[in-house]
Amino acid sequence: MPGTRGPVPVPLRDEKRDVTQDVLDLLDGKSIVHSSEDFPQVPQPEIKAALDRLKSRSMIWYETTDSEQVLLTGEAETICNEGSHEYKVWDAVRQNGKLSIKELPKHVGADSAKVGQGNAFRNKWIKKDGDSLVLLAKEVEDSTRNLLQKIQETKSLEDPKVLADLKKRKLVTVSKIISYTVTRGPKYAKEIPVEVTDLTAELLQSGEWETANFKPYNFNALGAPQNSGALHPLNKVRTEFRNIFFNQGFVEMPTGHFVDSGFWNFDALFVPQQHPARDLQDTFFISDPPKADKPRADPATEAQMEEMEAGSRKLFASPTKKEPKPRDYEKYWNDIKEVHQNGAFGSIGYRYPWSEDECLRLVLRTHTTAVSTWVLHRLAEDPRPARYFSIDRVFRNETVDATHLAEFHQIEGVIADFGLTLGGLMKFLEDFFSKMGIEGLRFKPAYNPYTEPSMEVFGYHIGLGKWVEIGNSGMFRPEMLEPMGLPKNLRVYGFGLSLERPTMIKYGVSNIRDLLGHKVDLGFIESNAAVRLDKN
Repeated sequence: MPGTRGPVPVPLRDEKRDVTQDVLDLLDGKSIVHSSEDFPQVPQPEIKAALDRLKSRSMIWYETTDSEQVLLTGEAETICNEGSHEYKVWDAVRQNGKLSIKELPKHVGADSAKVGQGNAFRNKWIKKDGDSLVLLAKEVEDSTRNLLQKIQETKSLEDPKVLADLKKRKLVTVSKIISYTVTRGPKYAKEIPVEVTDLTAELLQSGEWETANFKPYNFNALGAPQNSGALHPLNKVRTEFRNIFFNQGFVEMPTGHFVDSGFWNFDALFVPQQHPARDLQDTFFISDPPKADKPRADPATEAQMEEMEAGSRKLFASPTKKEPKPRDYEKYWNDIKEVHQNGAFGSIGYRYPWSEDECLRLVLRTHTTAVSTWVLHRLAEDPRPARYFSIDRVFRNETVDATHLAEFHQIEGVIADFGLTLGGLMKFLEDFFSKMGIEGLRFKPAYNPYTEPSMEVFGYHIGLGKWVEIGNSGMFRPEMLEPMGLPKNLRVYGFGLSLERPTMIKYGVSNIRDLLGHKVDLGFIESNAAVRLDKN
């Protein structure tokens, strides 16, 4: 009958016995059943399966007891029957009065002669007389045999030193024994009843459901494994970083453009066209299409930014309503060309023939600062204090090794405000990284084409026990900000770090290829829980 659970026997492998029924029969005449006494020959897996079947029906209860037994090896069994090696040597010498050492293996065997001779010497039972053995003791007690016979009988040995010595001599082994104490359960019966597992339409129509013996739910049973998805460790750490930024009033920037023009990726950042970062060995260039349009309006990205920034405008709104200035992309283009080629906004520039074609070459973005540049140019419509961040992929023409990939994730933050100082940036970075459990930062002067002053950030990581470089930072140059139309007294902090490095630290990954790429173990992704950045 479908939808029922009836008697399911647990047969022994080598016998036609139903262990389940044997347990019920024993409990009919006894109040307590001990598996070690009543089923000494039944293997532990079989008796456990039978007991679990009955317990799931509440027909029995059982308790598990773990114990250790000392068992003799084959050599020890021989000693129990024939005597120890040293006793055999002594007995052979006793029977012969005087026995040649060369003749000893013929009387006791090669193994007993090799092992027993030394033990008999130590016990002062025999001694050497030239090339022969003679007696020292007329009577001896075979203590090794007596000890092993006692272990054979009791399967135990209390003295740990003696036990360790016997194990070393490979005379005994220690085995874990699991036994069960079984008593009757609330639904005990001599036979397993049939249980209904499904409430069917037929049962409801006939009314049999009122008297049916339903199988109870087993809430401790594991469900079927689900082939569900799992968040990548990078996404888990990314969520931690996003929460840190959001809690400090940052707005996330739209970073959907993996391909960008050299204008936004380099020129608008005051990176000269002869800079090594713009060579093929450092940057992936796109061949089709051959070049991008000049900077222009991007309605789709604009709509995303409006939605993301809606709450921030309320937080940093100006006391008096200002009409936003329209963005003049042609003027921005010309100002960037001027500041590179001839110098402008108080700067002498780089003074080289600036190439429009080089500026419009398409690249896989080498940093998310290309997005920050677009957002800051947008901020020039209504200059005000603002905080932005982004976490997304960037691409570098790197040689792949244990710590470098051709693509990785960059975390970037920018803060715009009036009257910002370098000391304020250092204080902010100390607060920011303290939320990741990294205290006591050190700052080292560095060079970036688009920030001045610039600093590399080092932190002492307690988990690693050493100083590690954790980011780069600086204040954006006027040559980058003023062509956008931002006022001179509005200054901007910029800082960035990779997402992979803190993730590798937190998850104990030594090779970045085990974290990102086609060689990643799916089991690693599924089994690792989320982390707290502020916990080491």
